[in-house]
Amino acid sequence: MLTSMSSMKSLARLGLPLALVLGVSACATPFKAEVSRFAVPLPAPQGQTFAVVAEDPKLAGGLEFSLYADMVAKELERIGYNRASSPETANMLVRFDYGVDNGRERVRSDYGGYGGYGGYGGFGRFGSFGGFGHHRGYAFGLYDPYLGGGGVRSYTVFTSGIDVKIDRTADGQRLFEGKAEAVSRSNRLPNLVPNLVDAMFTDFPGSSGEVVRITIKDDEKTVRPAPDDSGGY
Repeated sequence: MLTSMSSMKSLARLGLPLALVLGVSACATPFKAEVSRFAVPLPAPQGQTFAVVAEDPKLAGGLEFSLYADMVAKELERIGYNRASSPETANMLVRFDYGVDNGRERVRSDYGGYGGYGGYGGFGRFGSFGGFGHHRGYAFGLYDPYLGGGGVRSYTVFTSGIDVKIDRTADGQRLFEGKAEAVSRSNRLPNLVPNLVDAMFTDFPGSSGEVVRITIKDDEKTVRPAPDDSGGY
């Protein structure tokens, strides 16, 4: 999680009372993501193998990609699937990608609520990722641990996302497509991707075609239908 035991220890080293340290942790903002998933019936895990590969060939073999791919693989293993020794021998190929945009400015007023955003930066190879918040004003699921204080101020928010696709190797049939996206004050992928993977595989594979909002705080997760905000933006 974004608020870790190491953070608590750092606060304790500053001389803060334990009760206050625990209180800071307890008040940490939950991580929220919107997840859309589309799937046909997946094969039963028994005897099925998979390999996680990079959707973007430029990421293949990279240490950062390997770290995140291992997180995806562990989620599939938890369900009961087995890692293949190589993509060539796998029953399923899991194509994985991730990214974060360049950020947008957001204005906050204690008296007037939130203002709009500045220009959208885009994800680079993703473009405008997925299709959740960009037409709805990026209002959902803001992970903002710094809210508080008075006056009017602006700050940068980032949209991060992951993309998971699963294909059957025997005939190339697409079995699963999923996107998870979150808005946060941070653009640090090593902090964001683990939570996005966690959200993606919560109640996996989900109901095909449904967009859900998943909230993660400590070891608790809640899953709710995402509101339909397609109108008005």
